[in-house]
Amino acid sequence: MTLTFVHTAEVHRVTFDALRDQIAPGTDITHIVRPEWLARAQTGVDPALEQEIKDEIGQMTGPVVCTCTTIGAVAEEAGAIRVDWPMMQKAAKTGGPIMFAYCLDSTYQPSLSLLDRALEEAGMPTKVHAMPLGQYWPLFEAGQNEAFAAVLASEIRGMVEHKRDIACVILAQASMAGAAALLSDLPIPVFSSPEFAFRAGFAAM
Repeated sequence: MTLTFVHTAEVHRVTFDALRDQIAPGTDITHIVRPEWLARAQTGVDPALEQEIKDEIGQMTGPVVCTCTTIGAVAEEAGAIRVDWPMMQKAAKTGGPIMFAYCLDSTYQPSLSLLDRALEEAGMPTKVHAMPLGQYWPLFEAGQNEAFAAVLASEIRGMVEHKRDIACVILAQASMAGAAALLSDLPIPVFSSPEFAFRAGFAAM
């Protein structure tokens, strides 16, 4: 059986290959990269794009993980695991206010709705502090991944120090995962989605 990852950025291929080698060496995985889906979804997923996504994912066999938050809801309807769902479930059980950091406006509502769903399922409603970091997205688009991770980590560190009641931080997009390692010394957990999603997809095999 093959585990398929649907991405909207080529960079995620390397991330999930590395997770495969770390967690489940030898696992057969396939990558489908559709950057045009994210570009088309910036003003919302229209019916034509929705149908295209559902048709393509619907033809895949075995577990599918969609690593794009923006199209995650549509991918889930087609049977895929949303990259951020396992992370949201983990964060919802932390207890206490959550800092919700994100870079793309198009991911804000899908991610927040998913977090609300996880909090409701966990029976642990809490305050969510949204932290938009869209001004740094051009660094990711330019392939400056280390600089992107560094500025995100710096901003998040400052906010955590300012808001002392935060119980955990969520990095809403898989693209932001590099910041987590730079924040490992914080007294609260910083959750990123790729490892949680890989483990969920592997378990589904």
